[in-house]
Amino acid sequence: MTSAALAITLHALSAAVWVGGMFFAYQVLRPVAAAQLEPPQRLRLWAGVFARFFPWVWLFIIVLPVSGYWMLFSLFGGMGGAGLHIHIMQGLGWLMILLYLHLYFAPFRRLKEAVITEDWAQAAKQLDQIRRFVGINLSLGLVVIAVAAGGRYL
Repeated sequence: MTSAALAITLHALSAAVWVGGMFFAYQVLRPVAAAQLEPPQRLRLWAGVFARFFPWVWLFIIVLPVSGYWMLFSLFGGMGGAGLHIHIMQGLGWLMILLYLHLYFAPFRRLKEAVITEDWAQAAKQLDQIRRFVGINLSLGLVVIAVAAGGRYL
């Protein structure tokens, strides 16, 4: 496998799993959990789900920029050789990373603490904040994928 093929593969897989995980959590797991679980069980579930998913996101927020810049400089000759779609993808990707960092260090940290102390009102408030951030990041991620897939043809 060439280095370009490896970079593209790592980049695409990282984006697919991160955005796919958000899609699953937001569109599938969230409504089922809300309909079937009482708040303490639902909040414990989400704290556990995020605790399992977020280490993967840490990997993705490292792999995505590294592989993206690897491709940018090895395939496109740097920023000047990249099309507008690459710059859009880069900007939105960094925004997604910044939103994730806030989500992880603020509402997720507070959600874990609230679940441990069984402060269900506070946990619900933090989960609602996380839901909003995941919804925004999911929307951005879908735009990034659309731009990546079809951007050069727009």
